[in-house]
Amino acid sequence: MPTPVRRRAARTAALIAATLAVALGGTPVPAGAAAVPTTALAAPGQDEEGGTPALRAQLEAASKGYLDAKRALDTSVKRQQQLAVEVKRTETELAERSRQVGEIAGLAYRTGRLGSASALLNSSSPEGFMDRAAALDQVAANEDRALRQLQEARDKAAQAKLAVEVEIREQTKQTTVMAKRKQQAEKALTVANERASDPPSSSGSGSGSRTASTRAKPAPRNSDGSWPSESCSVNDPTPANGCITPRTLHALNQAKAAGFTRYVSCYRPGGSGEHPKGRACDFAAQKSGFGGDATGGDRTYGNNLAAFFVDNSDRLAVLYVIWYRQIWLPSSGWKSYSGANGDPSSDHTNHVHLSVY
Repeated sequence: MPTPVRRRAARTAALIAATLAVALGGTPVPAGAAAVPTTALAAPGQDEEGGTPALRAQLEAASKGYLDAKRALDTSVKRQQQLAVEVKRTETELAERSRQVGEIAGLAYRTGRLGSASALLNSSSPEGFMDRAAALDQVAANEDRALRQLQEARDKAAQAKLAVEVEIREQTKQTTVMAKRKQQAEKALTVANERASDPPSSSGSGSGSRTASTRAKPAPRNSDGSWPSESCSVNDPTPANGCITPRTLHALNQAKAAGFTRYVSCYRPGGSGEHPKGRACDFAAQKSGFGGDATGGDRTYGNNLAAFFVDNSDRLAVLYVIWYRQIWLPSSGWKSYSGANGDPSSDHTNHVHLSVY
């Protein structure tokens, strides 16, 4: 058992160590705590996510606009497919109604149309007169009903075809919006295209090998397929503390479930981008946290993690992924993305950045 003298010496040593850590700008780490970054993402006041706030605002707007247009396009395509079935059904009904009316017209042509006066005058008794009057009413009703049903079938077929034309125009509109959003993102990225490197492509080429991605559980959507509006409303479970959105938490948990369990930091109270909004997380490539450029197995880990988010982008509402001087956008795929300070953090060579809708 430690003596009182040894206990006092241990407390004194711990106090000295904590004082030195604070003096050097660090934070003492309790024994047994989770691994923390060996290098901070950026010094206070610096823009740690690469590019500029204006660039990231453009990328956010472009990606959101692209995803909204894509969702509208997908909805329109499904609606068109439903209408195609409706058109086929109404055309079949129209053909049948036309056949029935044709039979009535053919019968009248062959036998001569039954005249009301002659039919009634040829009655031999009052009862026969009433029977013939009723028969005339029924014939007229049948003919009227057949003609009315034929017209209704024509109207339904015309409306269904018109609805298909409307959906085609809607698809053209949304495709144009998607193209403009793609152009917006790529134009904004021209300021960051000087330091290109091979992207971690889904085929496994480029920055290194990768394993097959796990299929993530989809995040909840609205009934129309859109993403519900979310605020920074749930606790950030990473050492960053603060808050994140439920969709960000879902993406974080899905990444962990897929085996990506190294150090993660999500919320940041200051700066631009999605971190202060609780819509972004930084996933360290190295086991010890955010260090220098990831190499070897650490870079492969980052490749695999980036590919996981890309492969599950539609399920996780991914706005963009940044990794190793590259950014993945739903509109454009992988593009070059340079850092703000030329260091591993802003170049994203030591961590994978994820932003969600």
